[in-house]
Amino acid sequence: MSHDADIATSRRGRALEWLLHSPLALPLVGLVVVCVLMGFASDNFFTLANILNVLRQVSVVGILAVGMTFVILTGGIDLSVGAVMALAGTVAAGLMVNMGLPAGLSLAAALMVGLGLGLVNGALVAWGRMPAIIVTLAMMGIARGLGLIYSGGYPISGLPSWVAWFGIGRIGVVPVPVIIMLVVYALAWVLLQRTPFGRHVYAIGGNEIAARLSGVRTGRVKLAVFAISGLTASLAAIVLTGRLMSGQPNAGVGFELDAIAAVVLGGTAIAGGRGLILGTLIGAVLLGVLNNGLNLMGINPYMQDVIKGLIILLAIYIGREWR
Repeated sequence: MSHDADIATSRRGRALEWLLHSPLALPLVGLVVVCVLMGFASDNFFTLANILNVLRQVSVVGILAVGMTFVILTGGIDLSVGAVMALAGTVAAGLMVNMGLPAGLSLAAALMVGLGLGLVNGALVAWGRMPAIIVTLAMMGIARGLGLIYSGGYPISGLPSWVAWFGIGRIGVVPVPVIIMLVVYALAWVLLQRTPFGRHVYAIGGNEIAARLSGVRTGRVKLAVFAISGLTASLAAIVLTGRLMSGQPNAGVGFELDAIAAVVLGGTAIAGGRGLILGTLIGAVLLGVLNNGLNLMGINPYMQDVIKGLIILLAIYIGREWR
């Protein structure tokens, strides 16, 4: 009996130590608390249909947040992801509808648009020695303007019906956007946790000068993380275009802030060097749960923004004090 008690005490000790030191602890606790509160507030919250709907709604911001995590881990920021997403989706729709190109080729072109703009951001930050916040703020305006010029300011519709599979399709009961999001997170986890590149990302965020002196090619790593951010933005564009069945030049306004919020709520330090990609997934789901729960409760949309803003501030403060 004493042996069993010792084992139980040891397990409780390990659980407490994990809770005190893991960067995933606070995001997980926050997600559980919010889910419980929303479950009490609405009888429909814990239905399978609603849970799948939350995950489907989360998918676009969740994919954007993957690239944002890479950038923030290096101590940077990318404010252009929403506009890049809109431009990539608009280009894909325009190539399909106006140019008559095959849908597959058009979607591949959208990926290249995001990758190309991400490389431009990365080159200006890494080798142009320009602040990331200024570079990506400028790119936000450039990408948004190009999308409006290309489309004439109007949505481009009339896409092939199979494109909708990326936005509203299902494999069994699981929405395709959720599967795409989880695959992206799995790949990001491998990159960050199982490769030298991932270690270099963390090293730059922790101390860029020390990383450079240790032989890390900081310029190349920064170029790569912004390229990843642009690529995930264009992948999110494909999901959103499939959902809307049109290219929307005004899509994604404010999505960059949601992506940053997901990263921060997931426990990643805004100054870089500390955080986990799984935390970002938890943060994205937490945002989706908040949005969904507040909608089910009939809260005024303007008040929802206030509530979400206060929760983000609280999360940052608690995380800072906790560490």
